[in-house]
Amino acid sequence: MALYPDYVTSQQLKDHLRITDSADDAAVAIAVTAASRAVDRFTNRQFGLAPAAVARTYTWDKRFIEGLPAVEIDDLMTSTGLIVKLDQAGQGTYGDPILNVDPWPWNAAADGRPWTHLVFRSYATAFPTPFSQGVQATGRWGWTTVPEIVEQATLIQGGRFFVRRDSQYGIAGSPETGTELRLFSRLDPDVALMLTTVKRWWGAR
Repeated sequence: MALYPDYVTSQQLKDHLRITDSADDAAVAIAVTAASRAVDRFTNRQFGLAPAAVARTYTWDKRFIEGLPAVEIDDLMTSTGLIVKLDQAGQGTYGDPILNVDPWPWNAAADGRPWTHLVFRSYATAFPTPFSQGVQATGRWGWTTVPEIVEQATLIQGGRFFVRRDSQYGIAGSPETGTELRLFSRLDPDVALMLTTVKRWWGAR
């Protein structure tokens, strides 16, 4: 799996829509990708996994957790290959790896959730300074598995995107039969409700 993947396959969406032929395979694939990215936008995160450790930079905003300096990071579910370095002079040069920096929330792994912060223990070998991009963290960013609720939400939203082509002006049904319905221009309400449980609020604890 890579970062920003499709969260379901085209075949899964076809099964969801009870499509048994291949005439619309291209449109189905587009709907899957569009729905996956809609999930990303709503949740403020993505559910793929970097295939290898990648260095990213962060800025410490003087946040503290339990009295300890904490840096907000992208989702992280594996500590394998995690390396933290600091630019303590604000010159874009990162020093030696910092010891005794732990991912937080403490029980995230046990709960099947990602870590969202790095906490510098009181006995860490160095502490962050509020320089822009002063913290460099190398890790395999993302989720090790896509949550089932994300897969289900992608199927629902993907199905809606697929049938949208039959309602080019955003109206489905017929006024003559009393079935006229104006389609929502926002994320499907049921999808939004489902994804609330995995939505990330950046800057919040």
